[in-house]
Amino acid sequence: MTDSLTSDAEVVAMRTRLQAASWRHVVVLTGAGISVASGLPTYRGPGGLWTRPDLEEVPDAGMLARDASRVWSLFGPLREQVRTAAPNAAHLALARWEGRCGGSFTLLTQNVDGLHSRAGSREVVELHGSLRRTRCTHARCTLAPFEDSAAHTRAPVCPTCGEPLRPDITLFDEPLPVDAEWKAKHALRECDLFLAIGTSGTVSPASNFVRGAKYAGARTLLVNLTPMRPRHPDFDVELLGHAEHILPLLLGEG
Repeated sequence: MTDSLTSDAEVVAMRTRLQAASWRHVVVLTGAGISVASGLPTYRGPGGLWTRPDLEEVPDAGMLARDASRVWSLFGPLREQVRTAAPNAAHLALARWEGRCGGSFTLLTQNVDGLHSRAGSREVVELHGSLRRTRCTHARCTLAPFEDSAAHTRAPVCPTCGEPLRPDITLFDEPLPVDAEWKAKHALRECDLFLAIGTSGTVSPASNFVRGAKYAGARTLLVNLTPMRPRHPDFDVELLGHAEHILPLLLGEG
C-alpha cells in the first residue's frame, strides 16, 4: 500500500466484506489519532505532545516522584482542552456500531479524554486511566479517585494524607491498571475481529494487542492517517485516512 489515502470505494468494499460475516467477539483499540478532530493533540504524530522541541523529558514515574507539580504543568492545560472537547464522528460511529453488534464488544482505549464514554460507548476499558479524575500519589492512601476537571498547574495536596495529588492516568514506566489489563487480555483471547484506530503502534503493551488478536485467529484492521513503518505483519488490512471520515463509512453509516 502506498502512503496515499484509501479511497471511499475501497472503504465501502471493506464494509461489505465485514458485514458479510457474523462477528462474535469484537475488540477495538483506539489511540490519540481518533480525537484529533475533537481538537486534541496526538502524542507522537506531527506536532504531538511528546515531540515538542521544548520538552526535555516525558512525564514518567520518575518525574512524578521528583516533582508532582511538573507533571501537572504538562497535563493541566491538556485537562482544560479535554473539558471543552466534544466527541467527533469517529467516536459516535463506534458507539452506534457497539449498539448494533450482535456479539460481545470491547473498546480498549489508550486515550485519557473520556470521549468514548461521552459518545455513548458502554464497554470502554481505559488502559491509561482518565485525565478527568484525580487520585493520591500515596499507594496506601484511602482517598478514592474522584472526578476533577480543574486545570491544576501545581500539585494539590491530598485532604486525607497530605501527600501530593496526581492525575489518574498511567505515566511512562508505570504499569497499566490491573483491572484494565485483565479485561484487555480476556477480550483478546476471544477476539475474532480486531480494529485499531489512530494509534502509533509503538507504546507497549497496547502495541502487542494485534499480535494477541492474530494468535486468537482474528481478522485485523488498522485505520490510521499514516502507514506504520515498517508495516506490521499482523494487520491484514491498513486503511489510511481521517478516522472521523473512514469510520462512518466502514461501519455502515456512510
